[in-house]
Amino acid sequence: MEHELKTLTARLLAHRWLPRNDRLVRRALVDETFRVELDHRLAAVGLQLQDNPYAGHVAAVLTPEMFEPVFGARREYAASNVGLTRDEVALLVVIWALIILPKRERQVTRRELADDGQGDMFGADKPVVHGDTVSGGLPEASLIADFGPLLGGKTKVKNFMLGKLARLGFIERRNGVLYEGPLLDVALDYRVLADRIIHGTLADVLKNAGHAVPAANAFEAAEVLPDVDDQEEDA
Repeated sequence: MEHELKTLTARLLAHRWLPRNDRLVRRALVDETFRVELDHRLAAVGLQLQDNPYAGHVAAVLTPEMFEPVFGARREYAASNVGLTRDEVALLVVIWALIILPKRERQVTRRELADDGQGDMFGADKPVVHGDTVSGGLPEASLIADFGPLLGGKTKVKNFMLGKLARLGFIERRNGVLYEGPLLDVALDYRVLADRIIHGTLADVLKNAGHAVPAANAFEAAEVLPDVDDQEEDA
């Protein structure tokens, strides 16, 4: 176990995030003894494992008490500690809302992108699904047309802002379509942002741009769902 703990800790520090289906990550999610020791090692250097059962990745992030010692006494880092400007943060939240909110609704209701709309009487028994079967793409042209003028201009959004978000791991750009990056779901707190978007100002912004948002927070009607890793370990 010592070698595996050392390997996983080093990989988390080197890569920042790892896929949820990675062998050692899966062990950390289902093996309590392994997870406790991993948490102890990360905590020794001011880090913790960021895990969201609906996200396809996990990440190593700073513990709250380390924010100020690492980023300094100034409060700019409260909005962004990766060098994002206000416009870039706003674009990131818009992308999160347009990709993650629909994805989470599909995950909670056990539906997929290819679902034809028919009910599934056994849907509640399905494990949580990650990846392209539930996470859709967002055309760059549509996003830029709707929000480019509000965020500094179409050229700025296309040539600079989207590229920066992609380099940071929040999104992936493929053939003119934006997809969820490894950090988009794990780094942004759904339970905090969803309610503020669905019942807040951004909902009006999205609606005015022609993008529908869910009528309610998906978690309000959902029971606590078993993690797919737990189910597979039991099997």
